[in-house]
Amino acid sequence: MQVGQLKVNYGQAYIAPDRRSVRSSMATAIPSGSQLATKGVAAVIADSTWRNAIAKQAGETCVKGFLADYFATPDNWDVKTSVKRVLSALNTWMFSQSRSVANGSYVSSFSSIILRARTAYLFHLGDTLVFRLRGLEFEQINREHTTYLGGYRYPSRALGMDPSLDIDFQSFALKQGDIFLLTTQAARGTLTPSDYVRLIREYKHNLHQACDQILKLAIEKAGARGYSSSNFCFQLVQVETLPLHHDETLGDAYSVLPVAPRLEVGDTLDAYQVDAIIEQSARSHLYLVRDQQTAQVAVLKTPPEEKAQQARFLQHFMMQQWVMERVNSPHVVRVLTSSKPRNYLYYLLEYVQGERLSDYNQRLPLADLHQKIVLIEKIAKGLRALHRREILHQHLTPENILVDAQGQVKLVDFAACCLKNPQEGLSALALAREVGFTPYTAPEYYLNREPNETSDQFSLAAVAYELLTGQVPYADQVHTGHTQLDFARLEYRPSFQLNPIIPVWMDAALRRALQPNPELRYARLSEFIYDLKKPNPRYTQETQAPLMQRNPLAFWQGLSGLLLLLLILSLMY
Repeated sequence: MQVGQLKVNYGQAYIAPDRRSVRSSMATAIPSGSQLATKGVAAVIADSTWRNAIAKQAGETCVKGFLADYFATPDNWDVKTSVKRVLSALNTWMFSQSRSVANGSYVSSFSSIILRARTAYLFHLGDTLVFRLRGLEFEQINREHTTYLGGYRYPSRALGMDPSLDIDFQSFALKQGDIFLLTTQAARGTLTPSDYVRLIREYKHNLHQACDQILKLAIEKAGARGYSSSNFCFQLVQVETLPLHHDETLGDAYSVLPVAPRLEVGDTLDAYQVDAIIEQSARSHLYLVRDQQTAQVAVLKTPPEEKAQQARFLQHFMMQQWVMERVNSPHVVRVLTSSKPRNYLYYLLEYVQGERLSDYNQRLPLADLHQKIVLIEKIAKGLRALHRREILHQHLTPENILVDAQGQVKLVDFAACCLKNPQEGLSALALAREVGFTPYTAPEYYLNREPNETSDQFSLAAVAYELLTGQVPYADQVHTGHTQLDFARLEYRPSFQLNPIIPVWMDAALRRALQPNPELRYARLSEFIYDLKKPNPRYTQETQAPLMQRNPLAFWQGLSGLLLLLLILSLMY
């Protein structure tokens, strides 16, 4: 977890004889509250290739547009993802604008350094310059990209120059006292490294004054050498303090936010008023809230206060939001963007007016078979949307599925969701065990084998079996197994014995998806759904199977009755 906060200081200086045609633009943004932890401090510099109004617009667009969009990206996007998406959008816009103007272009070099927690992230395009002063070592940490045309040097790989974008990126650990200098290509060769070090050290307590002195000396030396000093631009950023410790893992940025207290109806949290308490369990608290400014209704999810000191739990709590943001499906509940900065650890979900699948099935136990198959197919679509993003659900139950009045299905609980091959945190198996197994959990979890998509397939088939028959498969004996032999001995009861309207070929599809051995299940979830909807030629022959195979109990009852009748007849005659 993070202890303490990042603290930086900065200074700026530039020369612009004609403000209408200034080529360069720069800024440093230091947010407060949760954004300091999630997004960090951003220092930016941009330098256009022209000296006119378009150049000014290009530079300002790069800097202002980048900062506005970067700090508006979702909190759970990491720094690299956020910056690359913002720069890609900026590049597309600038390139399209350049095609419609004359005597200029929206092309600009660009460099940004993001300081988040104990790490620096450097992004670079074109020929702007970034230096680092650490102790007495002054070095350039980026590589300028230039090309020569007609004896003149121009930037290459700049923002807005090409529809595709090739961004230089690097990240490195910060040290307290690090000072970064961002400047333009015009300053190259004007001052020596010793000039920069001397002036920064002399005026280190006032970086604005240090920049002023650097600019003053650069103008003097440029004048003495007989070349222009009209495009000098200097920006210094100093790391004053660092957090004492920080784990660079997903969701850890929120460790600086306190866990919200247990809320009651009428309480307010960050301008969200609690209208109702949906659930308060050992793993999460769910509230129906209303935005006091927009009147928008949403579900607010917070971790319980008892988990406030459990860093791993809080990390996975925020992982759930990140997972849902990656999935775009009408059958997966949506995460809503908060309209205001967070002062507590929580996230917002869309409010779905519906009932749990378990309640739906109890209310309509005799619902049409086709109608239930449609519901199962919609649940599968939600799972497939997760699987396409390499995400396992791991906790599919009728209680975690909502059905609205129009028959639409939403997966709503992701307490055990996990990347298929997580690079950090708990493994999928360990996380599922921590959340807890259910009657719908696949056997491989009990055998301590890492799950995959077929594990979710088993859970879906178990939910489908209960939806169609009113009972869980294997008479709820899966949780009693501990060895491969235990699961091999499980007896599958055909679903048509519990619900005679179920065709044998449909039961065959359920039987295959419910195989204790995951290798014997369907390779794809879509194949299972296809066989549930349409008779598989391999299974249709089973519809003509003998009564003894289709319904052994009825067979032996009938045979016993026939033998009794024959015995009575033999005694009479």
